Amino acid sequence: MMAPIDLGWNIDDSWCLFLDRDGVINERLFGAYVLSKQDFNFKDGVLEISAELFSRFSHVFVVTNQQCIGKGMISSKAVDELHKWMIDAFRKNDANIDAVYVAPELNNERSTRRKPLPTMGLEAKKHYPDIDFSKSIMVGDTDSDIEFGQKLGMKTVLVLSEEQCSSFPDIKVSALEELNSLLK
Repeated sequence: MMAPIDLGWNIDDSWCLFLDRDGVINERLFGAYVLSKQDFNFKDGVLEISAELFSRFSHVFVVTNQQCIGKGMISSKAVDELHKWMIDAFRKNDANIDAVYVAPELNNERSTRRKPLPTMGLEAKKHYPDIDFSKSIMVGDTDSDIEFGQKLGMKTVLVLSEEQCSSFPDIKVSALEELNSLLK
């Protein structure tokens, strides 16, 4: 765990936090999809630090590409139910997620919502007009997550994983727990 450092971001309760799901909140299943609660395993420490981390921000959002819907492996309704269960788990730990935005499309050139496109961020801004992207942080574990945040002018945090990334985030961390420590 890194010692607290001054990132120079001057985070206060007017900032927003955007989180990818798989690989940031829960364990990512490389080569497979999270299709049920049984497949959804919170990453170590995420629930325990969520109240402290989330309380620093005016809003917390999850933005997630879920092409398993487009592949017909799971319905949008079932994904919504899984997200309600996830949100409830955070609430039980005194942490609030304002909204979850899902891109159900296949990863192809006709996609209009999938990260790295900024669509889900712009949709959040439409629903929460007080979002200031220059005072927002995007946390993800892939190039598309980092590019999404950069396209919207956010600070970006890469959670290191097996995924090989070539983008240049503002900072890299091993987990949300480390980000929480850096922001203290």
